[in-house]
Order: sequence, then C-alpha cells, then structure tokens
Amino acid sequence: MEKRRYRLFMALMCQLLALMLSPALAAAAPAHIAAELVAGPAAAPGGETTIAIHMKPEKGWHGYWSNPGDAGLGMQLDWTLPEGAKAGNPRYPVPQTLVVSGLMNHVYESDYAILVPFTVPSGAMPGSRIPVHLRAQWLACTEQICVPEQVDLAVEVPIAAKAATEAAAESDPRFAEWQRRLPAPLDAQGTFSLDDSTVRIAIPLPASTPLEGPHVFVGEDKLIDYAGAQQFAWKGDMLIVTLPRVKLDPRGSDSLTGVLRLNGAGDGIAFSARPGTVPAGGTPIPSDAAAPELPSLPLLLLAALAGGLLLNVMPCVFPILSLKALSLARAGESEAHARIEGLAYATGVILACLGLGALLLALRAGGEQVGWAFQLQEPLVVAGLLVLAAAITANLLGLFEFAVPGFAAGGSPSNFTRGAFATGLLAAFVATPCTGPFMASAMGAALLLPVLPAMSLFAALGLGIALPFLAVAFVPALRRRMPRPGGWMVTFRRWMALPMGLTALALAWLTWKVGGTGFVLAALAALLLVLAALLVAGKAQRRGKSAQSPALVAAALAVIALPLLPQPAPPSTTSESLLAAKPFSEKALAEARASGKPVFVWMTADWCLTCKVNEQVAIEREDTRAAFEKAGVVVLRGDWTRRDPEITRYLTAQGAAGVPLYVWYAGGSGKAEQLPQVLTPELLAGKAGA
Repeated sequence: MEKRRYRLFMALMCQLLALMLSPALAAAAPAHIAAELVAGPAAAPGGETTIAIHMKPEKGWHGYWSNPGDAGLGMQLDWTLPEGAKAGNPRYPVPQTLVVSGLMNHVYESDYAILVPFTVPSGAMPGSRIPVHLRAQWLACTEQICVPEQVDLAVEVPIAAKAATEAAAESDPRFAEWQRRLPAPLDAQGTFSLDDSTVRIAIPLPASTPLEGPHVFVGEDKLIDYAGAQQFAWKGDMLIVTLPRVKLDPRGSDSLTGVLRLNGAGDGIAFSARPGTVPAGGTPIPSDAAAPELPSLPLLLLAALAGGLLLNVMPCVFPILSLKALSLARAGESEAHARIEGLAYATGVILACLGLGALLLALRAGGEQVGWAFQLQEPLVVAGLLVLAAAITANLLGLFEFAVPGFAAGGSPSNFTRGAFATGLLAAFVATPCTGPFMASAMGAALLLPVLPAMSLFAALGLGIALPFLAVAFVPALRRRMPRPGGWMVTFRRWMALPMGLTALALAWLTWKVGGTGFVLAALAALLLVLAALLVAGKAQRRGKSAQSPALVAAALAVIALPLLPQPAPPSTTSESLLAAKPFSEKALAEARASGKPVFVWMTADWCLTCKVNEQVAIEREDTRAAFEKAGVVVLRGDWTRRDPEITRYLTAQGAAGVPLYVWYAGGSGKAEQLPQVLTPELLAGKAGA
C-alpha cells in the first residue's frame, strides 16, 4: 500500500511540475489528443448557447474526466472573453473506468466533447460574431506514460439575427450526438451518509430503470476508494449505493455530486445529494460492468435442477446418506406406499429449500449481508443440529423409538409418510450449505433476480435433490432392484448409526469452531441432559409403559437449554496454511492486486465439506506451495464459517451465493477468473506456472 501511495504521489508531482514549468515544451510536443473549439447555435444578445471542446485521442491514448480518479489530471481551462460574456461550468460525457496496477482512472479512450454553457453579451450586435479564445491544458496518457499538453483555441460565436429554431437548424450537426452522451440531470436530490468505512447514497430513481453493470463516479476528491467494490440495491424507487471510503486522508463533505453510469453503452444520470438518512437494506443488483449477463430463466432452472441432483453425490450430502439409505430400503414395501412416501420426501425437501430461500431473500432485503448456507453460520443452529444428530444416532442404536423422522422404526404407513417428510426437511437443511457444479450460477442468480423467479430456482434445487428418491418411488424397475424388507433392516439400521454418529462428532467440532471452547462445553452438557431424558424414555418403552413424559422433558431441555448457552466467542482471524495465506479483506485484495503479483482468492468455511476436500486434494499441497512461491502468488483466504459482511459482498460481486469460491487474478491488471468449484491436484500449480 505504501509503495502504491508513493508511486501515485510521485506521478502526480511529476505531471504537475511538467505543466507548471514547461508550458512551451508542452505546446511544442506532438498532440496525442487533438482539440478544437466548436460554437453551438446562434444566440440572441444576452441569451445562452453552448461551446464544445472536441477532443480526439490517438489510438491507445486517453484523456480524463473532471475527477480523474486515482491518477491523472483534469482539464484546466483559461478563457479570454469579450466584455459581458460568460463561460459556465463544463459538462462532461459519462466517462469509462480504466484500472492499471490496481489504480482506477476515469477516462475517455475515443472522441468526446466537453460542453460549456456560454452567455452572450447583452450588447452584442445581431447577425455579428464575437471572438472567444481558450487556453486548455490536459494530460494525455497511455497505460505506461503520460504527457502534459496544452493548446490555444479560438472560435467565433454567432449572434442570432433569425428565429431561434432557424439558428438551431444551422448549427453543427455533431451537437446532437454530443448532447446525447451527456448524463441526464436528475430533477430530484438524493441523500448521503458517511461513516469510517463507507459512503452510502440514496438516489431517487424509478425501480423500472434498467441497470446493466452500473458504476458511480463521484465528483468530490478524497471521498471514496475509486477501485473499491461498489454495491447497489433497489429499495422501492430508491437506488441505494454503498461505496468504500478512501483509506488515505479521507475527507468529509457537506454535498456530493456524481454520475451514475447505467450501462456499458455510456448512458448515465447526473445527480446531487445532501447529508441525510439513507434507507437500509434493499434487493442487491450486480455492479461490475464486466460481469456476464444472467442466463435466461429456463437455463437457470435447469442449472438449479442439475445442481440439486449432483448435490446427492457431493461430500456435503454424505452426513444424511444414512437417512436416505433406510428410506430407500423400505421403498419396496408396496407401490402405493412407495409413491406416497416419495412425494412426502420430495415435499419436505422442496419446502425446506423454499423456506431457506425466502428467509435468505428477506434477510438480504432487510440489509443483512448473508448468503447461501447462512444457517450454519449461526452457532445456536449448529448446536441444535448437534443435539438432533446425537438424538438420531441414539434412535438408530435402538436406545429409544420415535416414528419421526421415521428411521426404519415400526409403525403405520402414516408414520412412515410423516417420517419421509421430516427426513426431506432435514436432508435439505443439512445438504445445502455447500455449492456444487451448476448450482453456483443458479444460486448466485437467485440473489439478483426478483422474488418469484428467485423462489422458482430454490424450488428447482429442492426438486433436484429429491429426484433420485422420486425415481425409485415411481419407476418399478428401479424399485425391484431394492432389497425386500426383512429382518436385515434391523441390523442395517444399527450400522447406519455409525455415519450418523460421525456426523454428530463433526457437528461437535464445528460447534467448537463457530462458538469457541466455552460454547461447545455448554452445548455438550445440554446434549448429555437431552440424551439422559431420551434414555429414560427408551427404558419406559421397553417396559411397555408410556414414554410421553420423559420425551417431553427431552424436548423441553433442548428448547430451553440452547438459548441459554453462553455467548459464542468472536471468530478467529488467524489460520494456519501451507500457502502462508493472509486473511481476506477488500483492502488486502486491492493492495495485492496493486503489487502486480498474481493473486489467489480462496473462500472456504469449516462447515463446507467440499471446501475441505478441495483443500486436501489441491490446495494444501507441497507442489502447489512450491509453484506459488516461484510465481510470487499472493494468497488471500476468506473464512466464511461465521457471518462476514465483507466476504458476503465479495461473493455477491462474483455472482456466487456461497462457498467454495476460488478466484484467480493474473499479474498486473488481470481480471478475475473464477476457477471450478471442484479442484484437481494440478490445477493451481498449473495456473501459477502459466
């Protein structure tokens, strides 16, 4: 960061000295940006017209907006006007962004015109022309060098001797295009608020306004980090923009002006804002102009369906395979029973996905920075799953009997149906934290789409998860391949306690990771009390007595004890890694990219089994470490085990709803390249050596 500041400071000092001390040299040097002064329509004495400063950069060169960004210099204008004439504030077209070595500039890389309002002297003679002279200075740059340039320009402004409509018809036809490229002024004023890390702006804009890769250019200097990630959200007919504050010498402001670029075609809106309240929350929209357009909804639905189907063979779903195995083993009892149970299981899965999706969208609309699998970022939820997994393990071992979730226990068909439904609920709740192939793009899009299309994607995901079980339930040929029910199911049930017990151990470890030592010890104490009550219930069942009272005690203990657990410990910011990874932050990413070295961003979570498999298979390897050290790769690791708004913002900007996410930035100004979610052993070493 210090190197970047020094480089920026020295570049600006050199450019300013060149402009101040060498005007003759600048005027004599070849002009890499040609300029001309063009008069607009004739105006009546005392009226107003427009003068255009038409700039024509050579190929590979660019000029600058009024606020040039991290580097560069805005145009300086020195007018020589007749008495009574006045030149107003120049109006610039919507600029482009140019990022070089992590520095963002606001530039024009092709022909552009700066339009200046011009007031004609009231004593001007109709039908005459008045002379206007301008000395203009600017900086012409490529991505490697900058050259200060200046020029003396002159034009004669016509004084109208005809009707205004006739004078306008005789003006230069280029003015119509130049006017079109100016940002349209917004008639309503917005509000903005500042804190230590962000500038938040509320821009009154109809929600029907199409936005494709929007970007805000702020007119005030030393206010925002130009290269930082910009966040956009709709809150009714209000566009909420969140911009990161500049890190070096940030300044306050009692007003704010800027330009909102609407799309890649250069359409924009000029706005102003005053200090005031900015609404929280809103529906996020993509902000990166280079971000790919979302696929059509039918393709996204297919991706969600395929993602849910593949989730059945991903490591994330392994903890509940025992539940599915026992349900599948019973599916051959009768055709009608199998179909009803298949539909019940699918209904549970789909409703769970819809419920999680609705809660996720509601939290994001309320301003919470959450993403897919947010439920496992909450220590109390993980502790609750630990209690549930331990209770299921005890049920599978026969310590007590309970029809729901119906794990091969005896009972009526209605009990089995309720069990299949509850199994579906639990399956979706536990199986969806990680994202897999196809699912990532669909869930990422769901966070950006309107509510109804987004909810249809969550439903398609649930249907994909349930498809294998539905196939067994409705395809007799598949069902005939299942073993017939019999005494072997009791033994099988006992064996299925092993993977579920391992799941309980994994959840105990995760409880420790998300909540700390004190939290997990209290959770284990609560778990022992619940298991003791369930053991009493099991003994009563085996003696033929009612187990209702001890079962209610167990349920009450679980409900009461979990909220009384101690406050979870704050998340750790350190982690050991073979790659010497640094904690992810937006500031760390900007500094890493500014260094010119390759950057590997690695987003993970302790509850994501796919992440852990990738780390063992492809990341935490000696050959990967050696290749990264040779190439000088900077590794940034984002731990999303607990909720982290900065990581969530980055995931959203990358179009991802959850982890794992792996992003590669080539050296220099390389753009973000998303790597596959399932890594191969040679992939990362190959990227470093490319």
